[in-house]
Amino acid sequence: MYVLDSSAFIHDFHTTEQTATIPLVRDELEDESAYRYDAMEGSGMHIHIPNDDTTEKVRRAAKESGDLGVLSDTDIRLVAASFELDATLVTDDYAMQNVAEKLNVAVEVIAREGIDEQRHWHYQCQGCGREFDEEKDRCPICGSGLARKNPS
Repeated sequence: MYVLDSSAFIHDFHTTEQTATIPLVRDELEDESAYRYDAMEGSGMHIHIPNDDTTEKVRRAAKESGDLGVLSDTDIRLVAASFELDATLVTDDYAMQNVAEKLNVAVEVIAREGIDEQRHWHYQCQGCGREFDEEKDRCPICGSGLARKNPS
């Protein structure tokens, strides 16, 4: 089974396997991609709502990897749906791929290459330059904002 992100509808992803998605994806779509969603729903695509425990598990994994700040609620719930359904997540979103890999959820990409490795992001103060492993609202040393930084 495949769980489809909005990019699957935008890029007209086709499969003979069973498909599923979440209701929030429909809100992200316009024009032809919205019609594709409606047509697939009408032809048997499963609409899944992940439970709160699984959604919270994905949030924790995203916080640990440093991706929480760039993932939408829709993104988190899609990863949760894939986890619950033991399905392959279809997305081009790198942050979603990173969290999915952390949770051992299979991923298939559509229009871009997938990630090569899992990353644990660092955060660097834009004022004093100190680095932190976890995301914070402000630097506890100088009070400046933090920027997500590639750990490599």
